[in-house]
Amino acid sequence: MPNAFASIDEYLAAVADPRQRATLEKLRRTIKSTVPHAEECFSYGMPAFRVGKPLVAFAAARRHCALYPMSGRIIAELADELSKFDTSKGTIRFQPERPPSAALLRRIIRARLAEIESATSKKSAKGKSVKKKCAKAKTANGKSVKKKTAKNK
Repeated sequence: MPNAFASIDEYLAAVADPRQRATLEKLRRTIKSTVPHAEECFSYGMPAFRVGKPLVAFAAARRHCALYPMSGRIIAELADELSKFDTSKGTIRFQPERPPSAALLRRIIRARLAEIESATSKKSAKGKSVKKKCAKAKTANGKSVKKKTAKNK
């Protein structure tokens, strides 16, 4: 899906409601200060940040603003703290005059970063063990046999 905006600045400039724009600009500043190495991008047509994988996104809707942690697990983990907001599996909706606090936003971001790091480390560890288990060699007659690796010697 082609993106209608060239940058997040352009997206924010197009937000008609000044309260929504100010709120989203504040969210953006908090995200950037919490994860300065995060890359700004667009995900599903929304301004987003990524650290290898999507971290969070935000958007303005007709009657509210929304934050997307890009993970339903984060919303479930922080359900008590998010009880003041309208939430669904992957969305936190709020009025521009009542956004999540900077402290809550930082907790959401840190939880998402931990989730990304955990998934990345599990994937790399899994990939290494699979490679060791699947080491095979061909015999002279073309049949596959397991090579002797450090694990199965």
